[in-house]
Amino acid sequence: MAKLKIGGAWSGVLEVELEEWTVPMLRQEVAKRSQCGPESINLICAGKVLKDGDGTQNLTQLGVKNNAKVLASRVSADQGKALKDELMAEDERSSRLSRLKATVTSLAKRHADGSLPLEDFNIELENQSGEAVQLGSETDQRAVMMGLMLHANAKQLISREKYKDALEVLAMGEEAFSLCNSKVIELIDNVPILQIDMVWCYFMLRDISWLSMAGIRLSKAREGIERAHGKDASRLRLLQGGRYPEIALHLRMELLEGVVAYHSGQFEKSRLALTNAQTRYFQLQVPDEALSLLMSMGYKERNAIRALRMSNQDVESAVGFLVEEKEKKAQKQEEDIRRRNEIMEQKLYGMTPLRKPVDLQRLNELVSIGFEKDLAAEALRRNENDTQKALDDLTNPDSNSAIQLDIDSRKRKRQRQAADAAIEELISMGFPRAKVVAAVRAFGGKDQALSHILSQTDQNTSDGNTSSSAPIPNTIGADILCPEGGVEGLSGINEAPMTDGDVKVGPSTKLDERDVEMEDELTEELHKADALSDYDIEVMREGAAINEYLALLASAENGEKAVLAAQ
Repeated sequence: MAKLKIGGAWSGVLEVELEEWTVPMLRQEVAKRSQCGPESINLICAGKVLKDGDGTQNLTQLGVKNNAKVLASRVSADQGKALKDELMAEDERSSRLSRLKATVTSLAKRHADGSLPLEDFNIELENQSGEAVQLGSETDQRAVMMGLMLHANAKQLISREKYKDALEVLAMGEEAFSLCNSKVIELIDNVPILQIDMVWCYFMLRDISWLSMAGIRLSKAREGIERAHGKDASRLRLLQGGRYPEIALHLRMELLEGVVAYHSGQFEKSRLALTNAQTRYFQLQVPDEALSLLMSMGYKERNAIRALRMSNQDVESAVGFLVEEKEKKAQKQEEDIRRRNEIMEQKLYGMTPLRKPVDLQRLNELVSIGFEKDLAAEALRRNENDTQKALDDLTNPDSNSAIQLDIDSRKRKRQRQAADAAIEELISMGFPRAKVVAAVRAFGGKDQALSHILSQTDQNTSDGNTSSSAPIPNTIGADILCPEGGVEGLSGINEAPMTDGDVKVGPSTKLDERDVEMEDELTEELHKADALSDYDIEVMREGAAINEYLALLASAENGEKAVLAAQ
């Protein structure tokens, strides 16, 4: 038995089994001795609040040792409930962040190394023109993907005003980007923008303790943006066809620089930064006439405002921007459909021993010289997409025959799996197993088998005889019910995509457990974003903050003048 020294709401020594006792048990015992409810007791040990968690961790696992001192503070029932809710919310938040990091890591790993995706989409890096790019090594690609996914998630949290959570995610994103080669990072502006977003969260939380760190981040952000965009944004202007997407971003950065300078006592530097920010704010104010004109052309207000701001209020340029955006969106949709179809086709062929998909371009080359598609795909799959080795197998009679036998065997296996699934689904609807198996054997597909069973049921009911059934035509010939309970050689069953069971997978290629809910959340955020999302900032709060700090500067200046006059 270990001893715990309790102080506060109740003072004394408790003898406990550290390996068996949990926080709820300790809280209950202290509450009983304090003659109050357990929800009114708050326990602190070694500077940490002891949380209930899921109630399975014992005191030893939580770091509580023999002769440890535990402070038991008593709070009101309402405070106790509020504290419990706060701790539960903190646990939930911590759990969500862990899930987020694990999911981002898993997605980036799957989509950066060229493996066959489990989903029906690919995550790819694109430049500001929407073109896929390859940045550095596979490790660099993975790091950038992770950073971008985390940054996108943080932006959603910022839009919902969850700045504390956003800071946590942004810090994870910063860590992910740090894994990338510094030469690669210098080519992109994502890291500087992430730094600005972090300082914006500091500002919205009104947390003055981050002042020195904010200054450092803003300095790095300015250097990074100038390096990526070129001096006076010349490189960005060239990439964007003379447009001005960066104005809102610079506005926010200069506002934050002005705020940091003000709280550091550098009033003149603050005034200069805030004045520049105010100039950009006025530059982004959309004229009513221009907005009305674009809306009269059928464009939505939000899109029209965005186009005018990106085009420095030039109507002609804004119209061109909107037309280009519409074309890019349509092109992107077509590309997504094409890529989705490619992935589905690749899944049909299965994965190479290294879990890579069959290269469709090389497959089409082999098909163009006369080889059957399934045969050519299997040859490429076996040979890690090596065209020459695949040709050797295809032109060798023995290898060709072996590949064909393997294809036929897997096709029968998929047919059995589809038949088994159809049988189990129909049985789950309440139909007798014998009747279901016979129908699936005869008609192959689930829908056809179901239609036959229902028609026989209707016929039996109308004849007043439910115990007999009409004979089922045998269209299969020598097909037999296989030992596993499936049907071998069924015709008319849609072939399912090749599963992991069709490919020999070693321990090193075992699939990670997926968090589909978190994956859907992340990919939905990526789907909504475009190349200019980082620059598309609604600046109303920035405008109010500029006025607030210019007023503070004016007040400080008047105070100084009053002091001088008194002297």
